[in-house]
Amino acid sequence: MVHSSIKLFKYYKLLADKAMAQISDDDLFHHTSDDENSISVIVQHLVGNMYSRWTKFY
Repeated sequence: MVHSSIKLFKYYKLLADKAMAQISDDDLFHHTSDDENSISVIVQHLVGNMYSRWTKFY
């Protein structure tokens, strides 16, 4: 179970890395409007969510 979870996590990380490599730094931080988040903010939210779900199992 743990092995398959790690494998899946690495696959999704690879997809994210490939997607991020296709955009410029300017596009990463670009806001289309005040009501929308940039890609960098969305990624920060995803990292925080994943960290809270995949660490500190009690």
